[in-house]
Amino acid sequence: MPELEDHRDSSGRNETREERMDRNWGELLQELRVLQTGVQILAGFLLTLPFQDRFKTLDDYQVTLYLANVVVAALTTAFILLPVSVHRRLFRKRLKETLVNSADAITKIALGGVGLLSVGTASLVFDVTAGREAGLIAGGVLLALLLVLLVYVPLHLNRTAEDNPSASRNEE
Repeated sequence: MPELEDHRDSSGRNETREERMDRNWGELLQELRVLQTGVQILAGFLLTLPFQDRFKTLDDYQVTLYLANVVVAALTTAFILLPVSVHRRLFRKRLKETLVNSADAITKIALGGVGLLSVGTASLVFDVTAGREAGLIAGGVLLALLLVLLVYVPLHLNRTAEDNPSASRNEE
């Protein structure tokens, strides 16, 4: 049995490139499991709405927002499942790095979908229960908060880490 080439990295971890790719793949799968649960809860909520009596009273804007949320939920679910599908196609082809890199990009898209789904669902709930203005305000505020939390904070932390070369680099 041929031995794996030993390419130890400077991250402080004592692992080969293959071991790092395996670890990264496992971490991505864990992140996708968390995303999947959130999307399932929101999608399940959305899918029960048409069976409620009050659904018949929604105006055109609310129905459009509802349908847009269903589409975002379906697409986000597809993006969450996509790395598994890619894995099935690339399995045993020694393309783990391609798999990990593509799953990383796909997971970022799925995370954006979860954010959009959260904003859309909150907007719909506020619109139906408190009025159009409340729905628009809630959606706008939540969108701004999610942009800060999901975009600005990771970028800021990355910049801070890059500015501090003595910081530990154990993420890869």
